[in-house]
Amino acid sequence: MSSPASRTRTPALGPEIAGSPQPRGFLTLFVLSWFGINLVLSTLGSAAIPKAFAFLDDATKEVNLSITTAIGGLVVIVITPLFGRFSDRTMSRLGVRRPWILGGAVIGLVGVVVLAGATGLWAIVAGWVIVQIGFGATNAAVHALLADQIPGRIRARVSGIASAGGSLALIVGSQIVAALPNDQRWAWFLVPGTVGALLSALLFFRLRDIVRVERPAPWSWRDVLTTYWLSPREYPDFFWAFLCRMFVTMSIFSVATYLLFFIMDRLGVAKEEASVVQATSLLVFTLFGLVTTVLFGWISDRTGRRKPIIWISCTFSVAGLVVAMFAPDQPVFLIALALVGAAQGAYVSVDVAMMTEVLPHFRDAGKDLGIVALSYQLPQFIVPVMAVPILMIGGTGHNYTALLIAAIVYGVIGGLAVLPIRSVR
Repeated sequence: MSSPASRTRTPALGPEIAGSPQPRGFLTLFVLSWFGINLVLSTLGSAAIPKAFAFLDDATKEVNLSITTAIGGLVVIVITPLFGRFSDRTMSRLGVRRPWILGGAVIGLVGVVVLAGATGLWAIVAGWVIVQIGFGATNAAVHALLADQIPGRIRARVSGIASAGGSLALIVGSQIVAALPNDQRWAWFLVPGTVGALLSALLFFRLRDIVRVERPAPWSWRDVLTTYWLSPREYPDFFWAFLCRMFVTMSIFSVATYLLFFIMDRLGVAKEEASVVQATSLLVFTLFGLVTTVLFGWISDRTGRRKPIIWISCTFSVAGLVVAMFAPDQPVFLIALALVGAAQGAYVSVDVAMMTEVLPHFRDAGKDLGIVALSYQLPQFIVPVMAVPILMIGGTGHNYTALLIAAIVYGVIGGLAVLPIRSVR
C-alpha cells in the first residue's frame, strides 16, 4: 500500500507542479500549521522571553533580551533560505516537505523544554536557538507549500487567511501568557510551545507531498551563495521592494520586541500586571490591522496601485509612533497602537502582491521564498543590535523616546524605498 507522499512523484520542483491534488482537510491543516508556528515564535519571542527576563533581573532585561533576540535572529537569517533549499533537494519516500515539517516541530519542542527550565541568560539563548532552528525548518517547508501545493486560483486567499491566522496567534499567545500564574515560569513556555508544535506537525499526516525520483545536481559554493543573494543590478525592483519590506519590518519590530518593557518603564505598570496590558495592546494592534488589511487590499485590487498604500501606511505609522512617544497613560498608548496596527495592516494588504510582481522567476520554490523571507528576518538581528546603544542614550538604558524615533526613521526610509520601483504603480 503506497504512502500518501508517494502518490505525487516528480523529478524536479518548480511552479509548474503547483496544485497537486490534496485530501479533504488539507487547507484547514495548512492554516493551522501556520497558526501553530506563529503561536510558538510570536508568543515566546514577544511575551514569554521578555517576561522571563523582567522577573529574573529587571536591571538588565533590555540588554538580555537584545542579546537573545539578536542571536536568534542571526540563526534565522542563516537557516531559513538554507532549509528551504534543502527541502527542495530532499530525497525521501516521505516527500520533500513532510520530513522537515515533522522533524522541525520535534526539534523545536526540545527547545521549548529547554526554555521552560532555563534560569539564566545563556540557557534562554540556547533554548531560543533550538526553537528557531526547529520551527525555522518547519516554517520553510510550510511556506514552500504555497508554491508546491496551493493552486494559483486560490493562492492569494489562502495566503491571506494564513496571515490572519498568524496575527491571531499573537493575540492568543499573549493572552495565554497573561492568564498563566506569575510564579510558574515554565508554563509561559511549555503551554504555547506544546500547543503550537502539535498544530504545526498535524499537516505531516494529511499532506500528499512531492517525492523526488531523480537525484538533484551536486551543490557548488556558488549555489550556497545564491541561496542568500539576488543581484540588485539584475533585479533592481526586487531590491528596492526588499529594502522597503525590511525597513518597515524594522520599524514594527522595534515596537513589538520591547513593548512589554515600555509598558513597565514608561507607563509605570508593575511587572506582575504588565502582561495583561501587553495582551490588550496587541489585541488592539491586531484588530485595527485586520480591518485595514481588508480595506486597503480591496482598494489596491480595484485600483491596481500599491505605492500610494505604502505611503499611507508610513503616514499612519509615524503618527502612531509620535503619539506613543508622548503617551501619558494607557488609553492614549492604546490609541497609538491602534494607529500603528492600522499602518501595518495597510502595508500587509499590498506587501505580498508587490513582492509577487517584482520577484524573478526561479525553479527552486523553497530557496526563492527563503530569500524573500530574509526581508522579515534581518530585522530580528539588526533591531536588537542597534537597540542597545539607542536605549543607552542618556545613560539610563531605558531611552524609549530614542527607540521610537529610530522606529520612525526606519518607517520613513521604508516608504521612500518604493520610489525607484518601476514595475509597480
